[in-house]
Amino acid sequence: MAQNEKQPISRPQATVMLSRVAHSLYWMSRYIERAENTARLLEVNQQFLLDFQGFDDTGLKEHWGSILASAEDDVLFKTIYDVADSHNVTDFMSLDPRNPNSILSCIFAARENARMIRDQISIEMWETINELYLFLKGRERSEIWARGPYEFFEDIKRHSHLFQGLTESTFSRTEGWEFIQFGKFIERADKTTRILDVKYHILLPDASDVGGAVDTAQWQAVLRSASALEAYHRFYVHEILPWKAAEFIIFSETFPRSLYYCVTRVDEFLCRILAETGPRRRTAAARASKRLLSDLQSLAIDDVLNKGLHEFLVEIQKSLDHIGDEVVETTMFYKAEISSEEQQQQQQQQ
Repeated sequence: MAQNEKQPISRPQATVMLSRVAHSLYWMSRYIERAENTARLLEVNQQFLLDFQGFDDTGLKEHWGSILASAEDDVLFKTIYDVADSHNVTDFMSLDPRNPNSILSCIFAARENARMIRDQISIEMWETINELYLFLKGRERSEIWARGPYEFFEDIKRHSHLFQGLTESTFSRTEGWEFIQFGKFIERADKTTRILDVKYHILLPDASDVGGAVDTAQWQAVLRSASALEAYHRFYVHEILPWKAAEFIIFSETFPRSLYYCVTRVDEFLCRILAETGPRRRTAAARASKRLLSDLQSLAIDDVLNKGLHEFLVEIQKSLDHIGDEVVETTMFYKAEISSEEQQQQQQQQ
């Protein structure tokens, strides 16, 4: 070969490894956040039913159907269970391995991703995920429910908070950190919209119930599902009002689970990821993120309610899905020669 003939350009091995590590860090973070949000949602709705025990069979079906609809798991649920009651829905969303979004499936998937990059995370992070994995793997469903669902959901949330705190304290602020944070906030933003959408799906028997005791209790449950009840009362001293509750969960600039706060963090970490994984450019994901953030900055709660809360939330979910999908496709590439185990894991996550 002549000396002045150019060699074909290839990506360095380190970059390939970074992409594969980023893929696992991203999904590990998303699955932990998803499990926590599911636990919070189920715990609060169990408590809501205890507070209001006057529901008939139709009311219970509508109530739990709203939970399934918000998670987009209602179609799969109907292929496995006949009745949407407290036991079936809670079991399906908590411990059913046939549901890829159940708490059990999410923790197992998070642990598998952590195992694949064991040398890239701190020992404290690994031990926390593995401890939760062994807790779920080593117990029968009857044993878990015998202790009570409240304790079970508290265990999930406690381990998630511990994992996130340890990640904050022990993980270096490298590219991997940005993928962890991007995955966490895009999952949290999506779940915040679904928590709000639960209220849309709950059917009230009469228009006179709007603003009544049941309606107020439902909005209180929505705030508790997002761990926002105390923060709401500090911001709005008076009673819970539907439009104020929706405004706080969507537009708060300081509450870390509000939609606006999460989208701001998504845009921030997306900019860092795109700047470091290639030349800074206006990708479709970057444009969608900027447009989503701009919309939230320019809208007021009246605009959302006039358009329709459900329609607004569905558009947000589509935007978040588009952003996440493109980042996975453009920054987390794989070599053709990957193991069958890794290929199966990648297909399950997609």
